[in-house]
Amino acid sequence: MILSLSTVRSHLVTMFVSGMIAICAVLLPVSPVLATSVYDLPIVSAGDDTWTIDDGNVLSRITETSLTSASQELQAKTGVEVRYVTIRRLDYGETINSFADTLFQSWFATPEAQANQVLVALDTVTNNAAVKVGDRARDLLTSDIADSIASATMMAPLIEGDKYNQAFGDAKERLVAIISGQGDPGAPSLTQDIDIDRNFATAEETEASRSNTTTIVIVLLVLATVIPMVTYYVLYQ
Repeated sequence: MILSLSTVRSHLVTMFVSGMIAICAVLLPVSPVLATSVYDLPIVSAGDDTWTIDDGNVLSRITETSLTSASQELQAKTGVEVRYVTIRRLDYGETINSFADTLFQSWFATPEAQANQVLVALDTVTNNAAVKVGDRARDLLTSDIADSIASATMMAPLIEGDKYNQAFGDAKERLVAIISGQGDPGAPSLTQDIDIDRNFATAEETEASRSNTTTIVIVLLVLATVIPMVTYYVLYQ
């Protein structure tokens, strides 16, 4: 079969455009997600049977069940209510501490409602965590221990490789021991400092992400060019 030059060009252009559309379809799902607002999360009040909100979609069903079961037992035995929250991304200028403060105040508006509450929150972009504690619960869970759970207990598994389930499992075990009056088992030692007040990726993290994205785009562009040519050769030669 012999085709005119204009027909060949038309086929190649059509195939190239189809390839570019395919590239866009692949790249769009990895576009940055919107920041999570306090108002994007379910409304929770003191006494509610809501213990785990995995908005960041990083916890397994087994982990969520374990966290829920432990919180229910703590509530029944001590009256202290421990809740765990993951979010996808912080808004610009927000930190995990400021987000957790706002969420704590939104859920528990009065000192009475806050008294027996413990909130564990984590942002899955920066992997920073915060633990907020009500006045009555603070008799057992001091501010120093709460900070240690956020900056050491939860950080150790995350530094090893985004081990979210282990991070929350370790936090749960330490919280249960302390609030139940068994004493503080302590936190693991960390080999690097964690900045829990940043809501952005480091230069190294950004560069690594940019490098990976660039490689993917180049590969897809090459495929978008080569595949139409090979397809044309197979179909029309």
